[in-house]
Amino acid sequence: MSEFKVHHRDGEGVSVIDLKGYLDAHTAPDLENAFQKLINEKKFNIVVNCRDLSYISSAGLGVFMAYIEDVRKNQGDIKLTNMSPKVYNVFDLLGFPILYEIYKDELEAVGKFGPRK
Repeated sequence: MSEFKVHHRDGEGVSVIDLKGYLDAHTAPDLENAFQKLINEKKFNIVVNCRDLSYISSAGLGVFMAYIEDVRKNQGDIKLTNMSPKVYNVFDLLGFPILYEIYKDELEAVGKFGPRK
């Protein structure tokens, strides 16, 4: 099994989380910590780049559900980008495209937050 890595970087008014490897029950706390850190820092415009995410389990999907309410009540959002067809199918099966905006490209997702002040 592949290891899991979370890398966070800040752009203009938008925080990007890059995911790599397998996101499952064992690695979900790493993503939880990344989301919690952003919320604690009052960074609510978040793009999650899934380009190098090779697997996601229901536990991984649960992390997104756990934080979306806090982010949105602070006028932010979590947008997803660069999913492989395999990863997208898991999100799609559980109805995530109705709840989250999913983009092919990170720049497009970042741009959807609108102009920065």
